[in-house]
Amino acid sequence: MSGDTVTQSATHTTTATHTTTTEPGTPTTRGGTPASARAAGAVRTAGATGATLALSRAARELGLKRSELDLAVQLGCLRTVVDDGGGGRRVTRAEVDRLRAEKGFPETLRERVDAVGTKAAAEILGVPPTRFTRLARLGLVTPVKFSLNRYRAVLWFYPSAELRQFAADERNAPWLTERVPEDLRRRLDGGLDLRPRNWRGRHLGALLRQADDPWSRAAATASLLDPVQVAAIVHDPHERAHLHFHRPARTDHGTPDSPAALITARIMTADDPDEIAWLRADLQRSLGEARAHRLAPRPRRKVPWSPAWDETPGATPRPAARPPRGRRRPGPPAPGAGTAAEGRRGLLGWLRRRHH
Repeated sequence: MSGDTVTQSATHTTTATHTTTTEPGTPTTRGGTPASARAAGAVRTAGATGATLALSRAARELGLKRSELDLAVQLGCLRTVVDDGGGGRRVTRAEVDRLRAEKGFPETLRERVDAVGTKAAAEILGVPPTRFTRLARLGLVTPVKFSLNRYRAVLWFYPSAELRQFAADERNAPWLTERVPEDLRRRLDGGLDLRPRNWRGRHLGALLRQADDPWSRAAATASLLDPVQVAAIVHDPHERAHLHFHRPARTDHGTPDSPAALITARIMTADDPDEIAWLRADLQRSLGEARAHRLAPRPRRKVPWSPAWDETPGATPRPAARPPRGRRRPGPPAPGAGTAAEGRRGLLGWLRRRHH
């Protein structure tokens, strides 16, 4: 995105070879194979067959909490796949094996997914919490998630690995020791806060990494725009419905239409003019790619019946139309006295026969 958005990534993936040695006292199988080696072989076999794990199971095998696993996905440390059964995202066995084979596992993985609040982040940078908040509002550090406390105040969390990288860079020393420039101080006093915008940029990147379809990528961009902005670009209601179908799940804080949910929706919706213009342009581009890939489904139109169909040789005869429900089927007309033939069958005919 344009503007003052600064997003720093500290995600580095390294792969190390894993060797299995037999120590004295290591349990072995009947064939003399160590139990750990047999387990590793079973893991490799399961990965080769394309087995997948639920997110909770993958978190246990990686030694992470569920919230830490979500951060690993958000930061791009862990790749997920779509569940064919429609049960949400899953993790392949091969992906779990790749992380477990990294050097220093599991401590290095936990350091990469560790997120801290304002107070702990200020301690990492060696500045007061008030100064760190000003740096975050200027967009120098990017939050990775947020939450609401009991007073509905927004709490931002930052990756500790990125904060250490920021503090180790000598080019950032003036931001930690010197005064903030006068023009930036005036913007801060005017209410400048780039934390929501920077978080949306990081969140969009995570959504695009998980998108497996052009329509899903377009829906990820549309999820950060107001519905009015989306309607101004996507005029076809069927395409808007298809985008809504692929819209990524949103984790709202609180029940729908509650104050907490409204605060969450405001954070997750773009409000800066430059950001809106950038998202609109990206939505138009991704929508064109989605249309070229596959058109949005439309309901089938009912073609009215034509009498020419019955004249076509070999055509199936059209079934007779059923009467509306609740009405009796029309029968033959009742006899009346309008003609002589009808009169003889009516009351007048009976009187004549009785007179004679």
